Amino acid sequence: MENKSHALAAGVFVLGLVAVLVALVVWLTRDDTVRNIYELSTRDAVSGLQPQAMVRYRGIAVGKVTSIDFDPKERGNVRVLISVDQRVPLTTSTFATLSYQGVTGLAFIALDDKGESTVALVPDNDHPPRIPLKPSLLSQLQDRGEVILGRVEEVTKRVDVLLGADNQKRIADALENISQAAAGANTLTRSLDHTIKTGLDPALKAMPPLVDRTKEAMVRIKTAGEDVSRVAKNLNTTVTRLNAADGPVDRLSDGAKSLAQAVDSFNDATLPRLNRVADDTGQTVRRLGRTADSINDNPQSLLFGNGGVAAGPGEPGFTAPPARP
Repeated sequence: MENKSHALAAGVFVLGLVAVLVALVVWLTRDDTVRNIYELSTRDAVSGLQPQAMVRYRGIAVGKVTSIDFDPKERGNVRVLISVDQRVPLTTSTFATLSYQGVTGLAFIALDDKGESTVALVPDNDHPPRIPLKPSLLSQLQDRGEVILGRVEEVTKRVDVLLGADNQKRIADALENISQAAAGANTLTRSLDHTIKTGLDPALKAMPPLVDRTKEAMVRIKTAGEDVSRVAKNLNTTVTRLNAADGPVDRLSDGAKSLAQAVDSFNDATLPRLNRVADDTGQTVRRLGRTADSINDNPQSLLFGNGGVAAGPGEPGFTAPPARP
């Protein structure tokens, strides 16, 4: 009987200890955080994402994935339900991406916000609001992989063409030409150094005497300038004297005025008289011309005079000339 009582006491003790341990574990692992439900929808694959996966907001753990299934609202999409701490400042511009942990490679949901909106996202667990799930960097690389591979292949073909036998020969020739040009440049540099040493040095040595001669020439030019200045002053004095009152210029002006008056007097009195004499002389010459013409036509008029005028036809004393045989 005692053995049974001891066994019963031991069993009760063990059961009590287990109950205490369970209560302790529940108390230690209890979670009083209030979370709201949100849903994500995407046409991309969510490989590696499992329920209870972590949800992070800018690297901070703020919730977990509750379920993954097909979207009943949009055919072909995948719907992901997440529970997020209500303290997280979600807005209407918040978006989600599928990311992977570096060491384990486990997928998780990363929430982020660019600050495009300040309107808070209102939670509703009965009809959870949707947060857009944007393609991750890996998804973008997968989508653009074919384009990238095509371009890599095209670049490879161009490199093959560029490194062909003909182009290699051209590149070798170009390098040889560059080498020859470099050698020519070195030769030219040495020639310039020699020219500078043999040509410029004597010229630099000859510069001081040339400078002295230049100074002497400048002194002579200055002296000549002073002489020209004196000549200019004398010329100014002469011009002043010529332009002085009752000077040569005024006298010359008075003589010109007297000459002009004499010319006007000649034009007003003497020239009309000369014109009349010329007219009378012209008339006399014309008369002498007519007299000469008359004598030339009838020379006997100098001896017998002009005589009477013969009667014309129909006048008394008219005699018809005899008929020609």
